[in-house]
Amino acid sequence: MEPGFWQDKWNNNEIGFHLDQVHPLLVRYWTTPPFLSARRIFVPLCGKTLDMHFLREQGAEVIGAELSGKAVTAFFAEAGVEPEVSEWSGGKCYRHDGITLFQGDIFSLTQDQLGPVDAIYDRAAVIALPDSLRQQYVRHLLTLTARAPQLLITLSYDQSQMPGPPFSVDAGNVQALYGDDYVITELAGADILDHEPGFRERGLTALAQHCWQLTPR
Repeated sequence: MEPGFWQDKWNNNEIGFHLDQVHPLLVRYWTTPPFLSARRIFVPLCGKTLDMHFLREQGAEVIGAELSGKAVTAFFAEAGVEPEVSEWSGGKCYRHDGITLFQGDIFSLTQDQLGPVDAIYDRAAVIALPDSLRQQYVRHLLTLTARAPQLLITLSYDQSQMPGPPFSVDAGNVQALYGDDYVITELAGADILDHEPGFRERGLTALAQHCWQLTPR
C-alpha cells in the first residue's frame, strides 16, 4: 500500500475511521495496570484521534506518529491551540502541552528520536496495514519501544467479503504477530456490525471488534 493512499483519504476527507468521541474501550481499560501508571505513551498512526486528549488528561505525555500533515494540523487546530513546529529526519514534529506528533513515515522514526515509552495504544495502526507490511510494522514498533506493553484494538471479518482497509486481524494473526514477545490477553470482544452500517453496505455479514492487552514476556 502506497503512502499516497492515506494522503488521498485525508485530502478528500474520506475519514470514516475517525471517531468523534474517545474510544469506549480505551476509557474502559486504560485505567487498569500496566497502563494507568504509564508516563509516556506512544500512539502509532494516530490520525487526529481524540483518544490522545484523553490520554493526556490522565497525566501522561503522549507521542504520536502520523503520515498525513493534514491530520496533524487538524488535530491541533480543532483543539484551538498553536503547536511548536520543528523538523525531524522524516518530516515535521509538532508539540504542544505534553503532546508530540511526528508527521512523516513511521518507518523513518528511530528509538532515539522517540525516546523511552512506557506503553503503546494501537487502535488504528495494525489494522490499517496489509499483510505485506504488518510484520514489518510490528518488528519496527517493538524496536522503537523496547517491547512496551500495548493496548491493542483490532477488527476481524471475512476478508473475502470486503477489501481493506481496515484489514481483518483475527486472534490467530495477533498470536502470530505478537506471541513471541508478549503474553496476549483478550479483554473484550463483540460483533459490532449493527453499529457500523457502512461496513454492512460494503458487504460484511459480521464484524468483530477485539481489545487485547499485550504484556512483555
